[in-house]
Amino acid sequence: MSQPVAFFDLDLTLIDVNSGILWAKYERSLGNISRFQLARAVFWHGMYRLALINMELAFERAISHYKGQSSELLDQRTRDWFDGQIAHRLRVKARRALAEHRERGHRLVLLTNSSCYQANIAIERWGLDAYLANSFPLDDQGFLTGQFERPLCYGPGKLERARRWAAQNNACVEESYFYTDSFSDVPMLEAVAEPRIVCPDPRLRRAAAKHGWTILDW
Repeated sequence: MSQPVAFFDLDLTLIDVNSGILWAKYERSLGNISRFQLARAVFWHGMYRLALINMELAFERAISHYKGQSSELLDQRTRDWFDGQIAHRLRVKARRALAEHRERGHRLVLLTNSSCYQANIAIERWGLDAYLANSFPLDDQGFLTGQFERPLCYGPGKLERARRWAAQNNACVEESYFYTDSFSDVPMLEAVAEPRIVCPDPRLRRAAAKHGWTILDW
């Protein structure tokens, strides 16, 4: 018998902001990206919220900037940023939901379009059991190659990754919970037994009303 799983999106679900924008601003403050790259990140975020962007193309352009960077140093930089700007942003009701699922014996899995560096820190800080996020191949010296592992953890890719993880961990997506704010997560929401819509964007709110999905005000 499979053990129930509660999957959680990160941005605007567990936390109250889009962490990608905060990361871009942080990188700009350190001089690691240009003003143009910051402006492009903000634009891409707007298109992402409207589900009007080719995420694979956007991600390719973004991650190519990190080609040749040390994975170890990027991890440390991400930890410094996360502890200063993200760790305190876990929503009160999100913390409560995590605790309730944990008490019921459910496994907690972060399912996010964020980086594996950020996702790993998040589950360490907040006590989740596993994460599914975007990861990046390294060369033999531990430097990023400027590529990312497919499928992108976005849209249908989230569902594919969740099913792959479930098959390897005695779980079933179709018996699981999923919490998210984003319309791009509809494929995953349609697959799970217990979709939970958190402060949704307008298109997801309409989809939730159509399907009779539970809407939560966090």
